[in-house]
Amino acid sequence: MGDALSSLLRDVRPAGALFGPSLLSPPWSLRFAEETQLTLLTMLSGQAWATPDGGATAPLHTGDIVLVRGPAPFTVADAPTTAPQAVVRSPGACTAPDGRPLAGGLPMCRPGNSPGESAVLLKVSYEVAGQSGRRLLDALPGLAHIPALPGGCPTLEMISAEVRGDVPGRDVILDRLLDLLLVSSLREWFKLPTTDAPAWYLAQADPVVGQALRSLHDDPAYPWTVARLAEQSGISRAAFAQRFNHLVGSPPMAYLTEWRICRAADLLTNSDATVAAVARQVGYSSSYALSAAFKRTLGIRPTEHRDRSREQAAA
Repeated sequence: MGDALSSLLRDVRPAGALFGPSLLSPPWSLRFAEETQLTLLTMLSGQAWATPDGGATAPLHTGDIVLVRGPAPFTVADAPTTAPQAVVRSPGACTAPDGRPLAGGLPMCRPGNSPGESAVLLKVSYEVAGQSGRRLLDALPGLAHIPALPGGCPTLEMISAEVRGDVPGRDVILDRLLDLLLVSSLREWFKLPTTDAPAWYLAQADPVVGQALRSLHDDPAYPWTVARLAEQSGISRAAFAQRFNHLVGSPPMAYLTEWRICRAADLLTNSDATVAAVARQVGYSSSYALSAAFKRTLGIRPTEHRDRSREQAAA
């Protein structure tokens, strides 16, 4: 069965590692202005400081992970006071702070593979698409800091070995490992006692509501009712509805409607299926029924949403 986090990560994909085995020699400071929706930062060796525009500075020790929610720019430096020496505007496009092209690449970077010799930054941009991705981004702060695990991170160790090597299949392996790193980082972030985790995530730990959420996410097209969910959970309808509303923050059928519309929006964006076909996939009897619910929830008709999404993708 599916779960809420897995469902929201369906359309989140790594866009590649920007820095691999490049050693950053102090003093160094990089400003990232790529307008990326989600970025993961970690130090394979050494330490740094991450500062989002308008936000507080967070330390990055070896093994720490920082998730930065875009599209606002942010800076990574060897010290909070080091001024940016280069601006990364897109993969492979870097300029000086005044906008002049940088001849010969980043001045503070040099190739090398000697651990501990200098700082090694791994920065990963993730493509976050659709309504599902937006729900995930809404659950994150501008900057989420996940301290290094006491026993280390096996995924990060495997990534470090891959980026330091140059063997066939490296890019494919890195894509899989970077997917895994994001999922594990999100789970660690939501588990931190200082984190204001979203209700839909915390509710998954409840034996009754968690099972209901997995059912709704796994098969939104099923004709669910409060009575059916309560029967599945083994408690009364009234007790189930009260428990779900208390833990999730919305009634079961309202949550189901939001999830159905979220899935419908993504299907309309990512496929050529008709509105009627999409309606059947998410549990509506007709295109009219879906259109009415879609307009109530998102404020536009399904066809308008599809047109806007394709226009944005083309732009």
